Amino acid sequence: MHRDVKPSNILVNSRGEIKLCDFGVSGQLIDSMANSFVGTRSYMAPERLQGTHYSVQSDIWSMGLSLVELAVGRYPIPPPDAKELEAIFGRPVVDGEEGEPHSISPRPRPPGRPVSGHGMDSRPAMAIFELLDYIVNEPPPKLPNGVFTPDFQEFVNKCLIKNPAERADLKMLTNHTFIKRSEVEEVDFAGWLCKTLRLNQPGTPTRTAV
Repeated sequence: MHRDVKPSNILVNSRGEIKLCDFGVSGQLIDSMANSFVGTRSYMAPERLQGTHYSVQSDIWSMGLSLVELAVGRYPIPPPDAKELEAIFGRPVVDGEEGEPHSISPRPRPPGRPVSGHGMDSRPAMAIFELLDYIVNEPPPKLPNGVFTPDFQEFVNKCLIKNPAERADLKMLTNHTFIKRSEVEEVDFAGWLCKTLRLNQPGTPTRTAV
């Protein structure tokens, strides 16, 4: 169990290889449960913030939250409103009926945002305890409709179920349609990455016969 999954602990190189780093607070599970309070609080699952026993399911929550952050370009709690989503994606983002503004959470967000957030919102930062209370008591963030595929939205939603017993496990996620579809799609991720970051793309390594 990693216990500190977050975007800054996810590395990618110019070959398009993605790896998880910083196992300083990781632990081997005993009877599939743990109860120590280590890691980055803003990415912790609700059950960890409430001080209850937790399992690898808490890492799945952290991964889901990280995926939303990577998708929208900033920490997603509290969620961006329609105006900020338009600034992020360069067009109005609507959900449901035509012209209905979309937010990635069904409830109005509180005034302020976490210190770790990024984006166009200039409101005062949300205090850490206010943020943690929001994670525990408010609905989890969601990806906006019309921007991402339904498969990806469903994948993220299954990661961000508050009840760890109902949250998707590793087997469910690896068999999810989003993963299966991604495995067969031909995407030049390394090329896109190098072009975006203006890096020289390394050649494909050759295997030498032994």
